[in-house]
Amino acid sequence: MKIIPIFASCGITGFESPAAEYKEMGLSLDQLLISHPNATFIGKASGDSMQGVGIFDGDLLLVDRAETFCSGDVIIANFNGEFICKIFNKNKRELLSANKNNAPIKIKEEDHIQVEGVVTRSIRMHKPSPELLNNL
Repeated sequence: MKIIPIFASCGITGFESPAAEYKEMGLSLDQLLISHPNATFIGKASGDSMQGVGIFDGDLLLVDRAETFCSGDVIIANFNGEFICKIFNKNKRELLSANKNNAPIKIKEEDHIQVEGVVTRSIRMHKPSPELLNNL
C-alpha cells in the first residue's frame, strides 16, 4: 500500500501534489486495523445511541471476538434476541448508551445476554460503497 503524506486542515485552500512524495509501506489495511483476523467480523451501526463515542448511523464496526471485554469497552451483544452496540459497565451490570437521551439498561437475572465481541474500530463511510450496500 502506498501512503501519501497529506495533512489537511479546515479552511485550507490547497496543498502540494499528492504525487510529490510517497513511500510504500509493507502493511495492508487488514494488518493495520485487525489484530485477530479469524475472530473479527464487520457490522454496521444503526441509530444514534453511540454518537458520544464517535459511532454514527451507517458506520462500519470492526468487532473482535478474541478480545477480552472489560468495563468501559464498546461491545456488540445479543441482548434478549436483539443485537446491540453499547458500553459495558461490569460493576453495575449495565449497558450504557453514549447519548444522553438514552437511559442505561440494567441487566437483570432474567435477561439473556451474550457478548459477541469488542468494537475495536469504527469506519465512517463518506461515500456509499455499492459492494458494502449489497453485503450488509
